[in-house]
Amino acid sequence: MSIKYQIAFLFSLLVMLILALVSSAVYFFSFKDRQDTFNSRLTKRALYTARIYADSSASGFALLRKLDATATSALYEKSISILGRKDEYTYMYADSAGGESLVLDAYALNKAKTDGQVFFDYKGKKAVALNHVDSNTHFIVAIAAVDKDGQESLTELRRILLIALLLAVILSFVAGIIFAKRIISPIKRITGEVNLITSKNLSQRIKIDNNKDELSQLAETFNNLLNRLQDSFAIQRRFISNASHELSTPLTSVSSQLEVAMQKTRTEDEYKEVIASVYDDILELQLLTQTLLEIAKAGSHGSIELAEVRLDEVLFKVVTDIQKQNKEYRVMLNFEVFPEDENRLTVFGNNNLLYSALKNIIENGCKYSNSHRSEVFAAFNENNITVKVTDHGEVIPEADLQNIFQPFFRTDQAQQKPGFGLGLTLARSILSLHKGTIQVSSNYESGTVFTVQLPNIYPDIK
Repeated sequence: MSIKYQIAFLFSLLVMLILALVSSAVYFFSFKDRQDTFNSRLTKRALYTARIYADSSASGFALLRKLDATATSALYEKSISILGRKDEYTYMYADSAGGESLVLDAYALNKAKTDGQVFFDYKGKKAVALNHVDSNTHFIVAIAAVDKDGQESLTELRRILLIALLLAVILSFVAGIIFAKRIISPIKRITGEVNLITSKNLSQRIKIDNNKDELSQLAETFNNLLNRLQDSFAIQRRFISNASHELSTPLTSVSSQLEVAMQKTRTEDEYKEVIASVYDDILELQLLTQTLLEIAKAGSHGSIELAEVRLDEVLFKVVTDIQKQNKEYRVMLNFEVFPEDENRLTVFGNNNLLYSALKNIIENGCKYSNSHRSEVFAAFNENNITVKVTDHGEVIPEADLQNIFQPFFRTDQAQQKPGFGLGLTLARSILSLHKGTIQVSSNYESGTVFTVQLPNIYPDIK
């Protein structure tokens, strides 16, 4: 069943239940009111009969019979009985139109004596027995009759309520279909527009209405998703293009040098020079390939092993290795006061990847600083570990700061330095994998500052 008919069906069911409850309440209170009204009429007639009987002489029976016979429209199929002091029937009357003598059973008789008045059913009729006691007389008057007008009124009310309920269900179902069509039409439109979007047509966007409702929010969410997908595809295409170019450069150099070397016989020194140049190109190609593999590994969440890592130990190792590999580089490592709880020094992640990310950032500071020096400051709090890496090289322009983490992007001043422009891309991917962040600022006063934040292993620890 389609959503449209499900909505219409549920809407009709809800309307039917509400109207059924309302109709039942109307019928119940109408029935109760009619019953109370008819009981009141029976009581008044019993009091009227008792008053006449008490004030009349023996000939009063004839007066009562005459009054009962003439008042045919007041009560239908009525039966009247009067019981004397010894529970003998002194007067009985029944309409000829189907009435029959009213004989009280023991329960009704005793109830009338003890309570003074009792209502009961008698052979399909409503009846009342009234105990009349005064200084001169003591007798019981009982009257039974059929509430014909009330039954006809309730029957008509029942028919009207059933017809109204049936019409309401039909109208609510039709209205539910119209209502459901109006609700579903934007969803169908969104579905149609989404079906038009392909990997070659990511610029297509879903039209957003000005209603600011949930469907507009859904369309906006789709558009935001498409924006991210388009950016990802663009980055992927640019990455593949740049990677292909960077990989082809050393390969072209190697093949060209070998081709030239094979054109004629050369001396041993010339061959050694060619081999040395080819070897340098192969090392560059190996380094580039390794970096690309590390970026791919950093983007694969399910293929790395995670464990508890002491970040201070990683920083010590990074500083030692950088200064050992390049004697010109100097790293000043400063720590805030070490916390007593080691959990604030520990992150949950991969030791090798974190080492690679921090080494790239700190090594870049040494590489691009005129003094080949980086300053590293680490701070620890209840939730995060913050590492700031500062160098005082050339200021990075504001426009370049927006692209510094893009693959193969290099600023103008970095073109003369060795590298491929992948170090910061790799660092950001690794930090993102560890739920961390990296930000950069650059100005003449404070230099270029990279700020890394990583959550410790037990945030909010007390």
